[in-house]
Amino acid sequence: MKSIVVSLLAASCCFGQIGPNDPDGFPNIVYIFADDLGYGDLGCYGATDIKTPHIDRLANEGIKFTDFYSASSICSPSRAALLTGRYPQRMGINGVFFPQSFTGMPQSELTIAELLKQKDYATGIVGKWHLGHRQEFLPLQQGFDSYFGIPYSNDMQSVVYMRDNNIEEFQVDQRLTTKTYAEEALKFIDKHKERPFFLYVAHNMPHVPIYASEAFVGTSQRGLYGDVIQELDWSVGQITKKLESLGLLENTLIIFSSDNGPWLVMEDHGGSAGILREGKQFTFEGGMRVPTLAMWKKKIKPATVHAAMTTQMDWFPTLAKITGAHVPDELKIDGRDISAVLFGKGNRKGDSFLFFDGNKLQGYRKGQWKIKMPFKGTKGSPWQSAVAAHDTLLFNLKNDPGESNNLYPKNKKLALKLFDQMEDEYHGLGELPPSLVMRMGSDNSHFNHLESNKKQQ
Repeated sequence: MKSIVVSLLAASCCFGQIGPNDPDGFPNIVYIFADDLGYGDLGCYGATDIKTPHIDRLANEGIKFTDFYSASSICSPSRAALLTGRYPQRMGINGVFFPQSFTGMPQSELTIAELLKQKDYATGIVGKWHLGHRQEFLPLQQGFDSYFGIPYSNDMQSVVYMRDNNIEEFQVDQRLTTKTYAEEALKFIDKHKERPFFLYVAHNMPHVPIYASEAFVGTSQRGLYGDVIQELDWSVGQITKKLESLGLLENTLIIFSSDNGPWLVMEDHGGSAGILREGKQFTFEGGMRVPTLAMWKKKIKPATVHAAMTTQMDWFPTLAKITGAHVPDELKIDGRDISAVLFGKGNRKGDSFLFFDGNKLQGYRKGQWKIKMPFKGTKGSPWQSAVAAHDTLLFNLKNDPGESNNLYPKNKKLALKLFDQMEDEYHGLGELPPSLVMRMGSDNSHFNHLESNKKQQ
């Protein structure tokens, strides 16, 4: 796939450079990704105890999606899906990468950054990568010109700041992480203001452990978690103000979203799913339906989109359409172009979605209907909520987004039809690769040997 990218980049030279202020030029693209942000954590989605005026501005002056899905209820798979437009199961990414991982998102994947390089975009990422920290898997090997941030989740061992392919700082004060990312984002915009750019700002917050800088501690009505969100909101404001001051805001597409739902087991440090059921690590709506906004003042008219079910995977083909970038015919893309939705000219083509838990298919949405397969339940642990077992579930999400009324007993014929459609779409993915190895267990037989010796003495 990389050879295809190289040839496309070479061909793109004939287009020349078009500045973002040119009326016929390509838009700048800023994608802001929160980590574990819940559906009920923003003012524009109903939160009253957290103030998010800058994020709410995106909703008021752009599009607010009500039925927008991440491809996964956990970190790494959702990020892989966003950047490639493909179900993460196609890459064997069914869990999260760790600092001890020897694997990462395959280099053969075509990312949004590589796609936009065809059109001479400057590409940069600030923040959490979490798609493999070894050099061959880092952002610079996946189409990005620059990288600054923590390469995995902020609760993992060996939290460091990386600059491009190198470690820049071993001692990370996470109270300043959101502020630091905002500063890095502004530097990137200043540096590339004369040409189209794609800036991917992937915050580590509000993934636990949560931190806010001194200026924001105690400012919300929801404790430290609310303070963290209000600082994230401030950082969004810093970006929009910078774009405005440079005369770039009119022709910049700003997208704000979350990688998955809130980590409810973390209680007051874990956010709110609002009207939705459950949260992170589950295929109920609260785990995978995420707050998502898109503002492009030059092109998008303010609206709230209820009718169109949309997904993180849709951004890849949509950005290809908007910029005229070429997607290789042989590349299987699971997302759909939603430019018609953005510009108020139509709905998304396709109204179905497969819900995966790792490599296991657990549910399916078709239009307003969602079917869920039987689930054995979880007992609960320090990292996962206890959820009761259930038999087959059927919901009308239009009337019941909280998934509280199981319609399966009275609609078994409809359920069987949905199961058949689900199986057809699942098998349509073709043969999926085995799961990548995320980490290996340690050989602790030496401790067992010592313990055995003690017992014999």
